[in-house]
Amino acid sequence: MFYKDERLALFIDGSNLYAAAKALGFDIDYKLLRQEFMRRGKLLRAFYYTALLENDEYSPIRPLVDWLHYNGFTMVTKPAKEYTDSMGRRKVKGNMDIELTVDAMELAPRVDHIVLFSGDGDFRPLIASLQRQGVRVSVVSTIRSQPPMISDELRRQADNFIELEDLRDVVGRPPREEPEETRGMMAANGE
Repeated sequence: MFYKDERLALFIDGSNLYAAAKALGFDIDYKLLRQEFMRRGKLLRAFYYTALLENDEYSPIRPLVDWLHYNGFTMVTKPAKEYTDSMGRRKVKGNMDIELTVDAMELAPRVDHIVLFSGDGDFRPLIASLQRQGVRVSVVSTIRSQPPMISDELRRQADNFIELEDLRDVVGRPPREEPEETRGMMAANGE
């Protein structure tokens, strides 16, 4: 439940939200997403967290990052780390959990309600701490994918669980075909 007069902040775990929407077969229209939550309360900030491959001449996620930055989102990025696993496969690692957690804790005294777009169970202690500070926390993810994209403990801890599938008509658009490297980057980006 949302109240019109409450101060809201969105915290978007980019790779996690991407994976959840992909599992449900749609893309997120971030302009519509921002408008939806502006309608639900007084939106103070919308943070988007993602790791970027800095050494690539063209990062497939760069256009999205640039668009979000120019359209009201606070971008939090860091270089992703590339490595080769024991099977010789190229892997990308770029977990943004600590950055998201620190920002949420710093903003907590200035907001009434935080909406976390992630199903990552590692955020359960963050939610518990925010709640002890008097902040209500809603989590957006999905249980309708196979397997579910939200951990059970995160869902139980949240004050409110918002099924991403239920937001499809409000913030979704049909998926676009994307280059193979985008899929690999987004899937490996912290997941």
